[in-house]
Amino acid sequence: MHRNEYRRMAHEEVEEIFREILPQAGMKVREEQITLCHQMLSSLCGNKIALCDAAVGVGKTYAYLVACILFRKYSQLLSGYFSMCGQSQPIVISTSSIALQEAIQREYIPFLSQVLLKKGIISAPIQAVIRKGKEHFVCDNRLELRLDAVRRKAKNPLQREALYALREQYDMDSVQHLSGFDRRMVCVPKYCPETCEMRTYCRYQKYLKEATDEKVFIQICNHNYLLADTLHRANDFRPLLRNYQALIIDEAHKFPEAARQMYGKSFGPEDFMEICSLLEGEHYTHIAAKLREAFSQLFESLPRPQGVLEEQARFRFVLNRESRQALRNSIRWLQRAEDLLIGNLSRWTKNRLEESREVLLQFLNVDRNNILFLEYTSKGLPVFCTVHRKTESLIKADIWERGFPAILTSGTLKAGESFQRSEQLNGLEDVGRVREYQADSPFDYDENCLLYMPRRKRKVYDSYHGEIRFLSEQIRKLVCSTFGHTLVLFTSYSMMGNVYRELRGNLPFPLLKVWKDSQSVIREFKAQKNCVLFAAGSCWEGVDFPGDVVSSLIIVRLPFAVPDPVREAERERYQTLKEYIQKIIVPDMQIKLRQGFGRAIRTETDTCVVSILDSRAGRGGKYHKEVIDALPVCRITDRMADVENFIRNRKRIEYYM
Repeated sequence: MHRNEYRRMAHEEVEEIFREILPQAGMKVREEQITLCHQMLSSLCGNKIALCDAAVGVGKTYAYLVACILFRKYSQLLSGYFSMCGQSQPIVISTSSIALQEAIQREYIPFLSQVLLKKGIISAPIQAVIRKGKEHFVCDNRLELRLDAVRRKAKNPLQREALYALREQYDMDSVQHLSGFDRRMVCVPKYCPETCEMRTYCRYQKYLKEATDEKVFIQICNHNYLLADTLHRANDFRPLLRNYQALIIDEAHKFPEAARQMYGKSFGPEDFMEICSLLEGEHYTHIAAKLREAFSQLFESLPRPQGVLEEQARFRFVLNRESRQALRNSIRWLQRAEDLLIGNLSRWTKNRLEESREVLLQFLNVDRNNILFLEYTSKGLPVFCTVHRKTESLIKADIWERGFPAILTSGTLKAGESFQRSEQLNGLEDVGRVREYQADSPFDYDENCLLYMPRRKRKVYDSYHGEIRFLSEQIRKLVCSTFGHTLVLFTSYSMMGNVYRELRGNLPFPLLKVWKDSQSVIREFKAQKNCVLFAAGSCWEGVDFPGDVVSSLIIVRLPFAVPDPVREAERERYQTLKEYIQKIIVPDMQIKLRQGFGRAIRTETDTCVVSILDSRAGRGGKYHKEVIDALPVCRITDRMADVENFIRNRKRIEYYM
């Protein structure tokens, strides 16, 4: 049979599968979903790299899973390249969130297997496994030692119960109430000693054997694990994943930041505590004490930022006389530990000493190949960080030049009218086999969404306090117009705190605020139904509020990125500030704005008012066109009365009760 005939058969099966699975999954059959799957399947079979911008409601997870299944079925028939790979090689799916990884393994794949087996499209169930680092799994030997240590000691009953539950559950992520200390004490060590009696038959080794079985078709991991495997291959170390024939990167907008972390290096308080503990564990207490003293002086010599820290607060690293001396002293003791104990240390402890010394040396010698900065934790503790200046070229060389097909998908890969920024960040510029595809949302935004952008008088900028008063009054009016049910997204925790203080006690609805990742507050907001939630940071994406819980989404300021050393280094690539703003700053803002906007409409029946209070977004504003280009087509108003009428005309009486 001719190759084109097999290709036609594969595409016909796409439509057949979707018309079977979507109604059973409670979804409507839409052309957007079928077309998206066609594009993904064509890219896989044609050995292409597809950038797929798939809006909320399209069903991209089903699309790429069906494409992978049919690719496996037809690949040897459609392309000579894949006949060389062999069908035994798996497909890797990389995501950012644990929730999506678990949903793929426990919900999507079992459901698809059941339906496709019944239809005769596949002959055996699809097998998948989640791959993650050693720190997520139980070391049976360390667990027994820990249980023996706490057997006769007073311990929180829930934590004790969780610890004993690990005898049945080797994946610690599946056990609630396990303390952070217990996790560290019982997890598989980063370097398993060869003398361990349980090494050949412990549950972790059994898991690894099962995970690498040829019957496992889909390997699921997070971006960091995928990149760790990539670095192992680039450095001729043993790979973490089996050789794979194709790659799916979901939540791809988070992949570049993960790459910066993995290709960069860091050294912070947790690292120095680990090194000291490792040396003490090997009975080198004197050297551990000297290192602890040197590290403490180093971190105390560094400046501490003032005020509320935003997420990923990064600061340019500048050495003064005190910090330079403390840095030299720390490097000297790390070197002395290596010299004195050479041949006596475990391989892992030796590697940690070398890595830490290399990181600190980059700061002492000001390595020009890397961007050097301090990143402060939520507790205000400094971490030495390095980022390679050409991370994109490393991604290109280590991943894309290996030649396999790939799909990068997310709801926010496109900025305005272009994929250029996503191509740049992911090292895909000048890669000849890239395809781009946008799957628009099936939701009727023109009918179900109203975009409110008020006209603003210049006098509100007379002072910061004037700005806070203006924003507070606008938020108060919007909350009352929509009868609560409001999510307010801020770009700054400090501004959020100031507006919160202004409105606390002045709203007729409960007012909550989220600091960092407070899931308990989000659950309370959902439970109260007509509450008001102030949020920033991670709440701009990945949080789902379907139904009437969020019928008013307020975006206080356009989400322009905060300047930091990484962005300053990127600025150096452009001849003018205007070019840098147009090619980097604005596209990044558009992507972040789309992420925030995506909290508004989550299902076909949702209705919501989205308000953008930044004067630069409104008619006549500096970035009005860029904002409109970034968002779905919907009606726009600058009148509060239109907001009230929109809600009144689309909500039932129960909404107000």
